[in-house]
Amino acid sequence: MKPVLVTGGAGFIGSHLVERLLAQDKEVVVIDDLSTSSLDNLAAVQGHPGLRFIRSKVSACAELPRLAAASDFIFHLAATVGVDLVVKSPIQTLRNNLEETEILLEAASLAGTPLLLASTSEVYGKSEKAFFAETDDLLIGPPYLGRWRYACSKLMDEFLGLAYAQERQLPVIITRFFNTVGPRQTGRYGMVLPRFITAAKQGLPLRIFGDGTQSRCFCHVQDTVEALLRLQACPQAAGEIFNIGSQEEISILDLARLVIATLQSQSLLEFVPYDQAYAPGFEDMVRRKPDICKLERTIGFRPQTPLARIIETAAL
Repeated sequence: MKPVLVTGGAGFIGSHLVERLLAQDKEVVVIDDLSTSSLDNLAAVQGHPGLRFIRSKVSACAELPRLAAASDFIFHLAATVGVDLVVKSPIQTLRNNLEETEILLEAASLAGTPLLLASTSEVYGKSEKAFFAETDDLLIGPPYLGRWRYACSKLMDEFLGLAYAQERQLPVIITRFFNTVGPRQTGRYGMVLPRFITAAKQGLPLRIFGDGTQSRCFCHVQDTVEALLRLQACPQAAGEIFNIGSQEEISILDLARLVIATLQSQSLLEFVPYDQAYAPGFEDMVRRKPDICKLERTIGFRPQTPLARIIETAAL
């Protein structure tokens, strides 16, 4: 049996994917440098005979060509994560999201190994459409605003992936995640839901950046993983881009209130201007809701876990 290669497999989404793959009796090789992840995320499968862990950046892994050739499929989830890190470490953001992806695509193409490339809803930029569809034009802000570095680097990853699909006939699937959340996600790098949950559990103020009217859709990590596994098994998915996200939209202010109510917390709300939270000139997207018709049409699945249930599981 050929193994499945997962880059970023000790991260939040990656570790849940690794658990599911092992539960399906797959052999899994994880490459992760642990820069923004943790081996604690793989504690439930530590010592599993089907799991091999390699601590390394993709670009520094001497075994990468052999691993890519020997793998049945590659999930590329390794990337810089979190708004805080994106704003404060621009060089790391660009290098991690560009160089690592290019090196992995080259290794995969030499072996013809199918690959799923994780991208982000950030690539939709400043568009104010009610729903974002995979065929939409993209509106990115100016380069002197650090907010858009991450979006541009992930969009370039998409262009690279589709270029390898076209020129090298590499089977590439691209997924755009819309705020995947759940157990094991950390708020260390700015993710809003784990930040809110941690504050509510400790009775601290929930810090809302901006006025809180900006809205998002939050998708349970198990729904995201289910979509990934179904896409992996779907030949029609190759060469395509798919939104993965919930359609339950909520403002950040209402999210904070829901977290407080769900956890029966006594925490208060604190509003923080964007220029204090991040940097002067920081721009945020007013709303970000996915059109998931293509996903449902292709794999017969749509995320459905209610937000209240997501908060309960993430707080455990």
